Amino acid sequence: MSLKFSAAAHRYTMDGKKVVGVTTILGKGIPKPALAPWAAKSVAEYVADHADDLEALRRGGREPMIGFLKGVPWQVRDEAAIRGTEVHALAEKLVHGEAVEVPEHLVGHVEGYAKLIDDFGIEPILTEVSVGHKPEWYAGRLDIVAKMRGEVWLLDNKTSKGVYGETGLQCAAYAKCEFYVNDNEWDVEISMPQIDRIGVIHITSDGSTIHDLGDIAANFKVFQHVKYLANKTDYIKGLVGEAMVPNE
Repeated sequence: MSLKFSAAAHRYTMDGKKVVGVTTILGKGIPKPALAPWAAKSVAEYVADHADDLEALRRGGREPMIGFLKGVPWQVRDEAAIRGTEVHALAEKLVHGEAVEVPEHLVGHVEGYAKLIDDFGIEPILTEVSVGHKPEWYAGRLDIVAKMRGEVWLLDNKTSKGVYGETGLQCAAYAKCEFYVNDNEWDVEISMPQIDRIGVIHITSDGSTIHDLGDIAANFKVFQHVKYLANKTDYIKGLVGEAMVPNE
């Protein structure tokens, strides 16, 4: 049984039961105060950049226009996710020394990443494997475990505009996993190697950089607190009961 990952649905099952992913836990357990301003800015930028298209949208009716504009932030998100998926696939090949065919819009990303691999002498141990932690009941999919400057690093590739502290919790959760499984060998649990350090590789069109993500044990303790809160979101939503009526 062990651990199985569905890439299409981005879901995990462990020992035949649904298990929550690390990124889902972090998404539920950590507030996102920047999300609303980002969404508003995305809509405002679309309106500013597509002024000539607004009249056509208006002619389609008020509700369809509102529906379209409400969907703009998620279109921006999905386009970024597609780029990230493309970069991750190329990065996995590059770190193994494989030749890649690079789309023109990703040349900067790939050249910077290849230079970083050479500059830091990154030697891959594991790439793109699913990891599990049965006592804490969570799973995830790590990007790279590699030897770098005499230590074993667990590294996460990010193509977002910035790098964020919660990636330290994500990588700590992966580093503390009991085992990993290779694709198409879901039933073979292999013990995780000892991880010395965790970090994030920020891949942009202007080059790539590595950022240390701090102490694994301390980060994992915070992750456990976030996981507890994430597990309580449904409980919190249900705290308000039915309206009480006065006795007659």
